[in-house]
Amino acid sequence: MDLSSGILMIILFFILLFLILFFYFIPIGLWITALAARVRIGLGSLVGMRLRKIPPSLIVNALINAIKAGLDISSSMLETHFMAGGNVVRVVNALIAADKANIPLTFQQATAIDLAGRQVLDAVQTSVNPKVIDCPKTGSISAVAKDGIQLQAKARVTVRTNIERLVGGATEDTIIARVGEGIVSAIGSAHSYKEVLENPDKISKAVLNRGLDSGTAFEILSIDIADVDVGKNVGAELQTDQADADLKVAQAKAETRRAMAVAQEQEMTARAQEMRAKVIEAEAEIPMAIAQAFREGKLGVFDFYNLKNIQADTDMRQSISGEGKEEKSKK
Repeated sequence: MDLSSGILMIILFFILLFLILFFYFIPIGLWITALAARVRIGLGSLVGMRLRKIPPSLIVNALINAIKAGLDISSSMLETHFMAGGNVVRVVNALIAADKANIPLTFQQATAIDLAGRQVLDAVQTSVNPKVIDCPKTGSISAVAKDGIQLQAKARVTVRTNIERLVGGATEDTIIARVGEGIVSAIGSAHSYKEVLENPDKISKAVLNRGLDSGTAFEILSIDIADVDVGKNVGAELQTDQADADLKVAQAKAETRRAMAVAQEQEMTARAQEMRAKVIEAEAEIPMAIAQAFREGKLGVFDFYNLKNIQADTDMRQSISGEGKEEKSKK
């Protein structure tokens, strides 16, 4: 009795295991759901999904939504996209949204956009409902008009997604950069900052006509200047800085000339002192020359006294001449 009950338990265990494996690999309930939704999918396809490690419920539910929306999509197409690493639900929802909005979007385009890492559903929603991008995202764009006055502008760009250029197209950052460059160019070409303040729409038109959305994943609908503020007088500051620089250059040149004059004066003083030293040295040799002339008999006593008289007469004349100059200066 115990042996038969043990065998019965083993048989029941294997039967239960078989049923679990059967309903796991053959999801009867999911198959019935597909039939009820009038979606034809075989049990063999569901078993194949299990063997390929593809969630059958994900594929079946997405296929039901697509067929109910009137899309011509097969389960094999969804399986291929899932195995490639794509998001099946997001692609199907994007296709349904595009179909309802009459936006031409094929399954191949949607899967390519999804596999490229772009949010295909957000792209479709942005194509239906355009969004506004602040340019720049923070702060403002600074530019200088021809009269030297700085202006600070902030723009708002309305864009919608270009589905055809979404794969390989530039992102929002490129739009912001191009619009900023266009604003700087438009303000810089204005003769006066007053022109920009009076007609800010000129900047919008000038920027919009440049085709800034070329090569991007968006189509620019409008560019609106949200705010324009007057900044610094850059031209005056530059002229002031230039004047300060010119003054410093002139001062440096004057200092160089003064230093050269001082050096020349010092050189002339040194030469005069050198010549005076030579004269003093020569005068110091006169008594020695006179003594030598006495010893050699070339100079007599009377000659010596005559020389003394001449020297005394010269000193007297010099003193008289000096007194005359002092009297004249006093008068």
